Amino acid sequence: MNSTQKQDEQIAGMIFSKIYPLYVAKVEKKGRTSAELNEVIRWLSGYSESELQAHITGSSTFKEFFSSATINPNSKLITGKVCGYKVEDIENPLTQQAR
Repeated sequence: MNSTQKQDEQIAGMIFSKIYPLYVAKVEKKGRTSAELNEVIRWLSGYSESELQAHITGSSTFKEFFSSATINPNSKLITGKVCGYKVEDIENPLTQQAR
């Protein structure tokens, strides 16, 4: 992904609780549930359900969300496209995790 520093900064500054409903809408459109989404986010981040809920209702930015997370070491195995970008080709770690 040939992202710019500006794009990376925009993603880092996005409020997780404002983006979370968009994630829910996307997974539900694909026949999945918010519980399944939460399971995936917990797997990726290492957060407990209560910690995740605090981020869902709080005002954490993506930078804060991921800096406090214990990223699953197997997350490097995630491949595929999100919004037209190959996840494995995204160079900025925060941008890659957010995608």
